[in-house]
Amino acid sequence: MTADVLALASDHGALELKALLKTHAESLGLTVVDLGTHGTESVDYPDVADAMAAALKDGTASRGVLLCGTGIGISIAANRHPFIRAALVHDAYGARLCREHNDANVLVLGGRTTGPEIAKQCLELFLSTPFEGGRHQRRVDKMNKTP
Repeated sequence: MTADVLALASDHGALELKALLKTHAESLGLTVVDLGTHGTESVDYPDVADAMAAALKDGTASRGVLLCGTGIGISIAANRHPFIRAALVHDAYGARLCREHNDANVLVLGGRTTGPEIAKQCLELFLSTPFEGGRHQRRVDKMNKTP
């Protein structure tokens, strides 16, 4: 598993933003694994979230970005997986804190609710911000426990 590999996936509601973020991530020197979708035909976001979970679990990528129309549905679907910490963010502050405090491994954005420049800024912060650890580690450890 390498930190230079990013998995990227969306449903049909965020194709444009996914394409923009793929290009941006590649311009930052990352290898992007595009898990789909690749067309405008309706797909179910739980299936997209499952594909992301599989890519992270098997080591295809170390982090991921998920997108749907609002980001809400796909973040709920992704967080069903015990090793996923998917954070729906709307701005740079959230993108930074989801890494610093929550050790998020999946950034979630809404294709219909997030502008392109904000999305690029969120991606950059998500990729460059380290986990702070400390008092936050015990909280992440609690989230990592399987019920």
